Formats: sequence, C-alpha cells, structure tokens
Amino acid sequence: MEKGIKFEVALVILAFAVYYSVGNINAQDTSALVPAIITFGDSAVDVGNNDYIPTIFKANYAPYGRDFINRKATGRFCNGKLATDITADTLGFTSYPPAYLSPQATGKNLAIGANFASAGSGYDDKTAILSHVIPLSQQLQYYKEYQSKLSGVVGSSKAKSILSGAIYLIGAGSSDFVQNYYVNPFLNKVYTPDQYSSSLVGIFTSFVKDLYKLGARKIGVTSLPPLGCLPATITLFGDHSNGCVSRINVDAQGFNKKINSAAAQLKKQLKGLKLVVFDIYTPLYSLIQKPQDNGFVEARRGCCGTGVIETTIFLCNPKSIGTCRNASEYVFWDSVHPSQAANEVLASSLILQGIDLIS
Repeated sequence: MEKGIKFEVALVILAFAVYYSVGNINAQDTSALVPAIITFGDSAVDVGNNDYIPTIFKANYAPYGRDFINRKATGRFCNGKLATDITADTLGFTSYPPAYLSPQATGKNLAIGANFASAGSGYDDKTAILSHVIPLSQQLQYYKEYQSKLSGVVGSSKAKSILSGAIYLIGAGSSDFVQNYYVNPFLNKVYTPDQYSSSLVGIFTSFVKDLYKLGARKIGVTSLPPLGCLPATITLFGDHSNGCVSRINVDAQGFNKKINSAAAQLKKQLKGLKLVVFDIYTPLYSLIQKPQDNGFVEARRGCCGTGVIETTIFLCNPKSIGTCRNASEYVFWDSVHPSQAANEVLASSLILQGIDLIS
C-alpha cells in the first residue's frame, strides 16, 4: 500500500473517533482534539532542547530541517517533521508545543504543552550523562517547573484541566542500547541484554507512576524500533554484512515484550490511566524490508552524506558529500533517524494505535 494511502486511511478512522468523542473535548484550540501534548525522551522526539545546552548532539544546522517549515533547522534530527509533529497536525494543532529550553516556551505558548526531550538521552540517566544531555530525571524536574509556569499563565484550575486532558508521549530506549550498552564494556560484560532491559523497564514504570501522581492520565510510549536495522548499527556491529544485525533486533524485541507487560500492569494498578505502547518496530521493519512496496527506494543507508554513520555535527553537516536530493525516497534521513516520509508512515500507525488516548 502506498504511504499516502495508509495515511488517508488513518485519517478516516481518526475522523470516526473524533465524531464519537467530540463531546468530551476541552482544548485550547477548538480544532485540537486534546488540550496539550507533553513529550519526554530522546532524539526521536526532541524538537530543539539540545540547541540550548553544551553538547555535540545538535541538529540546528543544515542539512537538517531542509524540508521543514521555512527550510529551517530547528534541532529536529530529520529533514522535516518528526512523527510526533505529524501526529500533532492530525490532532488539529496549528503550532507545535515548544522545546522547553527555547525562548518560545513562555506565556500562552505553554498552554498547548511542552517538549522536554533531549537527543542522546534515555531511560538510564547514565546514557544522558555520557552525551552531556538532559537525563530523564531532569526532564521530569523541568515538567514540574512547567506545571507552575502554566498555572501562572492560565490559572490553577485551567492548568489542572489542561494537564489531565493532555497526551503525554515518551520516546526513549534506543540511545540506552546503541550509545551506551553496546559500546560500554562495563555494562555489556556485567549485564545481559535481558537484565539491562529489565532495569530500563523498571525506570519506565517509576517514571509513569511519577507522571500519574502529577496528574497525567493519557500516556503513550513508543517501543524500540528494529535497532539492528539502523544504518549506523549495521556499520558498527554488522561484521561487514549489509543485512540487519539479528542479535540486536532480538534485544529490541525482548525489551518491547517487557515494556508491554509493564504497561499492562500499570493500567491495572493506576485507576483511570490510559496507557498505550506504540509499536514502531513492526511498521519500520516493514519499510526496511520492503521499501519499494511502500514507495521508497533506499532503506540500507540514510540520505545525508554516505548515510552509514552520520548523525552528529561532525558527520552530517552542510559540507557532507553525497547527500541525496530527494529524501522522500529514503527510509532514513541520517544513519539513525527516519526521514519525514518514513515518519508519515509511522505517524499513521501511531494514530491508529492511540485512538484510545483521545476518546
């Protein structure tokens, strides 16, 4: 099925959900289906927080953002929109919740939510410390600060309504494995992948409970993607093979089983909690294995530069040689992150899986 057709199908299904849930909508923008979107995690969902901290993990320079609004690099690790941006569009938002550390995160802009994600971060705070980025624990502290600021802008009663009706998105875990576990001799010799997964899922469980205590009731968390199929992972760990690294995909699938089990337990324990685990492994794996069936040409390397290792300022930059002309033909933008075209396919899957969060 063409990627455009998939997205249209998602919109049709979403329209039915809107029709039946419209009576419960209490949004800042009458066109939006939820009052706010609040996001935590890593580079898959970071919209620019790393622009304001001293780290090499930045995407505020060309060719990042070349297909985004006004062709501007904003800190998104993509040529254009992230899957969460496309989801916000579909939910009726006319602007995106700002990166919390940005100058835009002030006044009434806060009423549609905020983004606390930081590229290079993860569930394990040590992952973020290695990359000099914002740990998940600090993202939570920023969220508490945000709550106070929001109350100051719209009043405590309205703030409580926004926060309880908001969708909370968590996208993390990839950096924990690719940038920490697999390259850290201490971790991978002392802990098995299964043991490390369990520790990450334990952190996830505690994080969801903390959000719940702070008023969150609609939470969506992404699964791990097929980590063994990322161009960078194939280059670093593939033993000169051009195919996916199966052992790493097995680790990702093991983590995904654990987080699904943990989510099921949390929904039993926390009254009124709506918690959805978004499966991004399956749709992305499908794109990688059969790119032509989905309107893509290339799935083994990214568009930027050589496409096999570029993902930081040293490797994907304005002087990168060989960057493709048409990123919509590529599943990956750089060696780790999907292109906007791939994100459109992922977003359609997210919308279908997450209808319970807007009903």
